[in-house]
Amino acid sequence: MRSYLPDFDLTTPGSLAETLDLLAKQPGVFRPFAGGTDLMVVLNAGNLPVGRFLDLSRCAELRGIQETDTVLSFGALTTFTEVRECKAVHQHFPNLVKSARLTGALAIQNRGTLGGNIANASPAADTPPSLLAYGAEVELISVRGTRRVAYDAFHRGYKQMDLAPDELLYRIHVPKPTGRTFHFYRKVGTRQAQAISKICLAAFARIADGAVAELRVGLGSVAPAPARARNAEAVILGRPLGALPIAEAQKALLVDISPIDDIRSSAHYRQVVTQNVLGQMLMELAKS
Repeated sequence: MRSYLPDFDLTTPGSLAETLDLLAKQPGVFRPFAGGTDLMVVLNAGNLPVGRFLDLSRCAELRGIQETDTVLSFGALTTFTEVRECKAVHQHFPNLVKSARLTGALAIQNRGTLGGNIANASPAADTPPSLLAYGAEVELISVRGTRRVAYDAFHRGYKQMDLAPDELLYRIHVPKPTGRTFHFYRKVGTRQAQAISKICLAAFARIADGAVAELRVGLGSVAPAPARARNAEAVILGRPLGALPIAEAQKALLVDISPIDDIRSSAHYRQVVTQNVLGQMLMELAKS
């Protein structure tokens, strides 16, 4: 049963300033949306709660990829296609390219946005594990100004974010890696494409003097929100590549995740496969 469109109210502000003004005057009343790819699924299923929505498509300030010597900055309305086609992303953040390629079909990639993937706050979203692995930072904006939050502190629980009712996700800042680096991304789903992940794991490591000098592992579909595998990271950090304690890290990973049974998979499957993918990543890291 589909939703009845006349029950919904849609406002399309002409600028970012107008959008922020509406959010400030009526905080919590409007639900902003970008490409609408996640929203339309719920709408067509008849499960979208009736409410007031803000179309952000005319907010030019939310668009564009900006590059400095040390950072790549993505506007919240950057599409997955724009991520895939950006040479600088290919050069510095191959995991982000892979996750963008695996997000739906080409039509979804043309409309879906990086900011929407974050703010929809699905634990199964494809790009958040990569952003966690790369140490991203999100910039939020309101009429009160802007503030930055480390992305690994942004998600507070299922569909819960460090985002005030009058704020928008403005930009995503990702620091460029330096030195000898290792990148890994693996999504496990029912199919090779157009599938919601059963588990997702992204990893970034910096190697110095034959050892793991820096490591971040981002996880999807195995916790109430996208999460870091901090306990597994701690086991590996500082270890020489030739002596990575894989079994110990796999055991520590169980503390980092809290998978559930759902229509796509079982909690047990997710535990086993996430451990296996972590092991695969570490074996590749040892050979890098």
